[in-house]
Amino acid sequence: MTDLPATNLVMLTLVKPEGQLEVFFERRPMPEPQAHEVLVKVLTTPINPSDLGLLFGGADMATARASERDGLPVITADIPPAGMRAMTGRVGDALAIGNEGCGLVVKAGSSPEAQALLGKTVALLGGEMYAEYRCLPVQMTMALPDGTDPVDGASCFVNPLTSLAFTETMRMEGHSALVHTAAASNLGQMLVKICAKDGIPLVNIVRSDAQVEILKGIGATHIVNSSAEDFQDRLVDAIVETGATLGFDAIGGGKLAGQILAAMEVAAVKRMTTYSRYGSDSYKQVYIYGALDLGPTVLNRSFGLTWGLGGFLLTPFMQKAGWEVVGRMRQRVVDELTTTFKSHYSHEISLTEALNLDTAHAYNAKRTGEKYLIRP
Repeated sequence: MTDLPATNLVMLTLVKPEGQLEVFFERRPMPEPQAHEVLVKVLTTPINPSDLGLLFGGADMATARASERDGLPVITADIPPAGMRAMTGRVGDALAIGNEGCGLVVKAGSSPEAQALLGKTVALLGGEMYAEYRCLPVQMTMALPDGTDPVDGASCFVNPLTSLAFTETMRMEGHSALVHTAAASNLGQMLVKICAKDGIPLVNIVRSDAQVEILKGIGATHIVNSSAEDFQDRLVDAIVETGATLGFDAIGGGKLAGQILAAMEVAAVKRMTTYSRYGSDSYKQVYIYGALDLGPTVLNRSFGLTWGLGGFLLTPFMQKAGWEVVGRMRQRVVDELTTTFKSHYSHEISLTEALNLDTAHAYNAKRTGEKYLIRP
């Protein structure tokens, strides 16, 4: 391959003891791949909500200000006391950012598996992607077909595998239909397509008429607008029709998880032939996997006693599911990369532009329909 530069530009986020967050760039020595590793020139990497949690953490971005160091942009923001308590474990550690990406293997270790990837376009998982280059083990890459556009390969892991994990969890836990919130997101649109292909009834919860139209445009059947006055009634109707007893909530805070459980209970009670003061015996489960609302999760206990509320993360799911299931999921992503799992980006920016203050405020707003792609 071509000669490589001596250094690698990496984005870092640092929580300082005095209550400040600093996001900056650092030039580090170019890594040398070990036998089982490959060195990848990062071509594309998305900004996902999960990345923003590490990037800006509990900082008050209303206080953010811009500066420069060695000719490169820096963002500094104050961290309120509650944010400092939440980030105690990372004080003083400069952390690299970026969950996933796509790039070109420019150097490989001595193992046959690593050598086989030399010159290939690969999808990447393993963090630290907001950089010019990334060195990582072969098993943290996924070879993509020749000619794959790096834009299509940028988001092969987080959203595609998470959406597939929802349907796998449904099967593993004995459910037959799903409820999903923030359903007009990139992940939500993937889930609509998966469920349509696999014949899984899906209730989609959105928050605006514009988002209803987005999902109608890709063939979604059951769409409920949480901003409508009759939202709860329409949610019950959709759950009665689908029989959904499992939900995945990207919002986290507020009443929505409880509203989903309550609607599931109403639907279950409608199927009961005898009254029980303990509610239905139909098990209802909601997993919170996001934090679009950072406020408390509020439950109005109106859904009997047969229910569960928990958290959901992709990595623990994959460990539990095992490599056979994960391998099947990864292969499906490759096979349907430009159809089911195609991501759409509203903005493309360079690595250094990601720390332009106005740009940072824009992608940190996490607006549905807006997704940023970094092209280092």
